Amino acid sequence: MRFALFIAFMLAAGSAVAADETAPAWVALGGDGHVALIRHGSAPGAPGDPAGFRLDDCKTQRNLSDQGRADSRALGDRFRARQVKVGKIISSQWCRCRQTAELMNIGPVEEAPTFNNAFVLSAKRDTLTEGARAAIAAWRGLGALVVVTHGQNILALLGIHPGEGEVIVVAPEPNGEQKMRVVGRIGRGM
Repeated sequence: MRFALFIAFMLAAGSAVAADETAPAWVALGGDGHVALIRHGSAPGAPGDPAGFRLDDCKTQRNLSDQGRADSRALGDRFRARQVKVGKIISSQWCRCRQTAELMNIGPVEEAPTFNNAFVLSAKRDTLTEGARAAIAAWRGLGALVVVTHGQNILALLGIHPGEGEVIVVAPEPNGEQKMRVVGRIGRGM
């Protein structure tokens, strides 16, 4: 019984800490000049895509699950409820990323090949990462730059492997080694 109470206490405490850790991220997104790196919503299956996939045919790729679509809509609702100032939305060309961005319904979505799947395009990982760093470091727009990409891309940029639908908020630092610093994280449903 004591063990069960201890576990319940730890879970409750962990939830409070996790919620507190999202506050700096939400505050940053309410202003100008930050970047929200979002890993696409839930897309079941093995990492990567089936053999013979094509970017112009979503039926040949891993796609969002019902949960991934619902989570993407809910993330857009949270952005609106928190009055996130969105300056621009860009996405990997992969369907699961574009769908995540579109279902958030927070503005028009532009494709940005430098955020394409670094797992599948592993031979181009360094080039993709360099381009992503440059795009983030250059952001000076009003509001936030919202980027929907893949877990491996965020891992290559920051050394963080986010969960599906997780948001990593960064501040551009053009003169820094990584060209950005992490402000905070927003987990799925937070």
